[in-house]
Amino acid sequence: MPQRGRPRGFDADEALERALEVFWRQGYEGASVTDLTAAMGINKPSLYAAFGGKEELFRKVVARYAEQDMEYARTAFAQPTAYEVVAALLRENVLAVTRPDRPAGCLSIQGGTACSTENAPVAGFLAASRLAGEHALADRFVRAVAEGDLPADADPAALARFVMIVTEGHAIHAAAGVSREDLRQAAEIALAGFAAASGARLPQHATNPA
Repeated sequence: MPQRGRPRGFDADEALERALEVFWRQGYEGASVTDLTAAMGINKPSLYAAFGGKEELFRKVVARYAEQDMEYARTAFAQPTAYEVVAALLRENVLAVTRPDRPAGCLSIQGGTACSTENAPVAGFLAASRLAGEHALADRFVRAVAEGDLPADADPAALARFVMIVTEGHAIHAAAGVSREDLRQAAEIALAGFAAASGARLPQHATNPA
């Protein structure tokens, strides 16, 4: 039986998109419910009714961010070799954290790097999300070892940690105003470091972008 009730009266996807930008620019703690409702074009009762509250809204925003803004990472993971995975991940990450239509940096970093004790669950949620990405990358490197693409003595967990530290550093520096070109240089140095440390098999066409 179809549900009866008053229509919501606003576009939930558009509201989430507006909330995403508020959280990204101001962080979880810096974004007040008043800031959020003003940006989303709704009142407080509507926010709580549709999204369950500020923390629940933030979690939905992070899920939306992961789905649309982090798509490049899923594409990178599908590359045929470990080197190409890392090359795509580092280079596309630079583009993602310097998009002109988004705040500089990364929602996962800016959203809750520093949180009070009261909001520790939010910081923990973001840290767990980042670690999940690191573990997924380590799993990809385990596969590379099994396929002979990385040497048997490669350390997938350490390599994944290194790559993620670089991408997170990109986000922090982008938010501080470092240019895309400067971040590209850092990404190429990191890629060379990954290749040297991992013993990764380089594709014949591997070259630095112009």
